[in-house]
Amino acid sequence: MSCHAPDGGGTTTAVREAGTPLIALTGNPNVGKSTLFNALTGAHQRVGNWPGKTVSVARGEWRTLGGARLRLADLPGSYSLLPDSPDEELVRDVLTAPAGERPDAVVFALDAANPARNLYLLSQILDTGIPVVAALTMTDVAARRGAALDPGALARELGLPVVPVEGRTGTGLDLLADTVADALPGPPPHRAASYAAASSPASYPPGARAPGAWSAGSPVDAELDALVREAAHAPHPYPPCWLAVSLLCGEEPAAAVPAGLVDRARLAAARLAATAEYADAEVLVAEARYAWAHAVIERAAPRPAQARPTLTDRVDRLLLSRSFGIPFFLAVMWGVFQATTTLAKPLQDGLGAFVSGPVSGGAERLLEAVHAPGRLTGLLVEGLISGVGQLLTFVPLMIIMFALLALLEDSGYFARAAFVADRLMRTLRLPGRAFLPLVVGFGCNVPAFASTRILSRRSHRLLVGMLIPYMSCTARLAVYVMIAGIFFGSNSGTVVFLLYVASVLLVVSMGLLLRPLLFKDMEEEPLVLELPPYRLPTLRVTGAQVLQKLGAFLRTAGGIIVATAAAVWLLMAVPAGAGAGGFGKPEVEQSVFGTVTRAVAPVMAPAGFGDLHATAALGTGLIAKEGVISTLAQTYSAEEDGGPELGDRLHATFAESSGGHPEAAALAFLVFVLAYTPCMATVAAQRAEIGTRLTLIGLGLQLAAAWLLATGVFQIARVLW
Repeated sequence: MSCHAPDGGGTTTAVREAGTPLIALTGNPNVGKSTLFNALTGAHQRVGNWPGKTVSVARGEWRTLGGARLRLADLPGSYSLLPDSPDEELVRDVLTAPAGERPDAVVFALDAANPARNLYLLSQILDTGIPVVAALTMTDVAARRGAALDPGALARELGLPVVPVEGRTGTGLDLLADTVADALPGPPPHRAASYAAASSPASYPPGARAPGAWSAGSPVDAELDALVREAAHAPHPYPPCWLAVSLLCGEEPAAAVPAGLVDRARLAAARLAATAEYADAEVLVAEARYAWAHAVIERAAPRPAQARPTLTDRVDRLLLSRSFGIPFFLAVMWGVFQATTTLAKPLQDGLGAFVSGPVSGGAERLLEAVHAPGRLTGLLVEGLISGVGQLLTFVPLMIIMFALLALLEDSGYFARAAFVADRLMRTLRLPGRAFLPLVVGFGCNVPAFASTRILSRRSHRLLVGMLIPYMSCTARLAVYVMIAGIFFGSNSGTVVFLLYVASVLLVVSMGLLLRPLLFKDMEEEPLVLELPPYRLPTLRVTGAQVLQKLGAFLRTAGGIIVATAAAVWLLMAVPAGAGAGGFGKPEVEQSVFGTVTRAVAPVMAPAGFGDLHATAALGTGLIAKEGVISTLAQTYSAEEDGGPELGDRLHATFAESSGGHPEAAALAFLVFVLAYTPCMATVAAQRAEIGTRLTLIGLGLQLAAAWLLATGVFQIARVLW
């Protein structure tokens, strides 16, 4: 089958917009695509929704050695352009957009260790007519397996440039940039009218076979050739070869596609189905693509008679086994939390002493020297410096935590979490890959909602969207570590680990509750997931991930803390009655802030922390969990000058509110923080993904579950303490 339209046919044009060329980085999941994107763009990147879509895409500036600037978009990992999820729909829509809106070129990340599935997607991308450069990744893994691909032979077979790269070390990136620049349609800046012209031989190795010439085999060849010729002459804005194949496979046509072309594609599909005993047209085309892929692999890299088991295979037999997989995963996570709290504590103590001593004292003396108003001094010292300073003490903890998690991710172990959790997810009739958005929720709940788009079934996405808020994010982690450090000392790491285990158990419990009530007809689906090989982590990749995540946390938390601290200080400065003094002079209990929180505090009494300070912290924590720490620091700071440290004050408060059971009250407080609404940003993201009705139901469940669990934990724990 040839996807070459007759010369001069069709009205499909794609004019490359003036300015910086747009390059789409595509490929299957777990092929090193994101690592390659980070290596190419460095710090020149941002994440946001693709125009007109709700799917987030990382975009960045790719600067070549020659000084050229390219725009690079890291499209979501995809297995097919016949989409089965919102992420795959975005990839399809970007690569098959109307003329003038498509990328100028595609960099296809091709996993040398698992090429067959990769080549299936590549054959579909070639149908779009966009110039393609293959970036060959995982070459070292393929070599260890005794099945190394020859880049030159592969380029000849595919009819397109193939460049071996290593994103972790930077090998091959300069050659990739030059090759992409050569593959771009040259001056005059235009995109040709047909697939054949779009893949001009000038962009590919001399004498190479034109891309897209995969053979479907008779009788599919004849039907597709006829459809491609007709699609090339029909009035529509899409690549004719891709359009012909997608219509033959039964894809729903866009409104711009002529009805006559759609009808003829359906008739062709019916004729093929009648000639095939067990398959329809889509299956026949898929089989042809895989047959082509295997033929390419055989010619580019003949396989050994018997593949040798790799180190990854041997390790996975143990770490993914039913008996050892989950215990090992739990042990690894316990080690992460224990190491984080143990290593970070001395650094946190030092930073805390620095902020509360020299920084606060110096700021106060400076403000007094310039005769600043007392209200301004209160806002800056008791509000901003106290709140932001308390948060900054968690920077060492975040660095250690992010570094350990980045090491696990870069090594390839974290990707195994979906397989380890597959049996657990099946209790909810969810596929194992549903655990991946939940794992993202450990970092931040907001992007976790976007991650649900990897799930093909809408019911799966809705259920996971209701469970994500129960996953403990990094903002909650800061609260866990502070409270656990104050009340549980050397056991704080174990307490934090148990809170994360409780988070997963809460997800399962709420899923078992919600599934029969709201998702009765939900069907199971098998888990199909590509796993990367185990590799030694590199300092470059780990450091880049730590800096990126720490920067995002500080940018988000910093803005929230400043706004929250200013609002809390203002409310504490406003007297609640005539006898409370003037503005900026009332005691905390006599301010508007204290009056409101004291009115709500009795609701929390059964959980052991019915106190103004704890209730106020939970109130600001509803806006953002970063506000919990700053509010506690701020309310105690405003209450008295000097005196005990924050930990001592908090311990005394919980001891009083719990009737002498401070540890039980602290544990109940932590459980409440775990279970109730993470933040308003999460609520907004949840509403965008699952709708207003389910979001409101979720809010009610979160608050009810938090109160019930916290009360139950306190009532049981006070018997033990």
